Amino acid sequence: MTLSGLHLLLTYQCNLECDHCFVWGSPWQTGTMTGRSITRILAQAQDMGTIEWVYFEGGEPFLYYPVLVKGVQEAAGLGFRVGVVTNGYWATDVEDALEWLRPFVGLLQDLSVSSDLYHGGEQISEQVTNATAAAEALGIPLGIISIAQPEAAAATPAVGQLPPGDSAVMYRGRAAERLAGRVSHRHWTGFTACPHENLREPGRVHVDPWGNVHICQGICLGNLFRTSLRAICAAYRPEAHPITGPLVEGGPAELVRHYALPHEDACADACHLCYEARRALRTRFPKFLGPDQMYGP
Repeated sequence: MTLSGLHLLLTYQCNLECDHCFVWGSPWQTGTMTGRSITRILAQAQDMGTIEWVYFEGGEPFLYYPVLVKGVQEAAGLGFRVGVVTNGYWATDVEDALEWLRPFVGLLQDLSVSSDLYHGGEQISEQVTNATAAAEALGIPLGIISIAQPEAAAATPAVGQLPPGDSAVMYRGRAAERLAGRVSHRHWTGFTACPHENLREPGRVHVDPWGNVHICQGICLGNLFRTSLRAICAAYRPEAHPITGPLVEGGPAELVRHYALPHEDACADACHLCYEARRALRTRFPKFLGPDQMYGP
């Protein structure tokens, strides 16, 4: 497995508790990286020799602003292209947004700001408008990420990292619990592939505050604080992994069949079926399905 991107889940904590969140971000979540752990992770990223991009996300990474600034500075200093994903809560006006963003001038190649009806009453919030104005003034590239409402059939599934513009809901995490009932369901046997991730060659993985390496949030390949990222990637065989093996063979439907799992006759999407199957398998494969933060309060 060759990686070009590494996404650091700086914290599971968030100032919001959005219905569409698939990492169960909330003010009550626990788990945050320290500056020391970021340094260890970035050293392993550099050792890989193939990683170009490092993203800081969450949760809401700006909640731990000094650690975020230090991490961005360190990553940029090592030659990585750096991005941050945020909901922009901190941009209460343009002048304040300028102060929040000024330490990132010349260091960020992407500031992705999420704004949609899950974050408040407006598609583009006042905070995001302020953040956009400040980023433009400082020369920081900014894109707006939006997740459409479940009923918006025109929204397209995202593959890999969420792109700017509207993307469809992925019914995993909190979205499986709170939003799946708002859309028509399809028979479970139709979900024969993962529409969002290339599980054979993903190109990028996520690392959480405890060092868990996620090929998809909630599906772990190992822990880089115990085994190096290089060794984890070299050892990865998708067919041999107890979760990705069935998924690459025949999608979430095969995961259900392979382990003879109880299931509903119909689900909102492939993520919905996969998420419920993984929840049912957690006690059997705790090493590969975790941490608790990914599977609910």
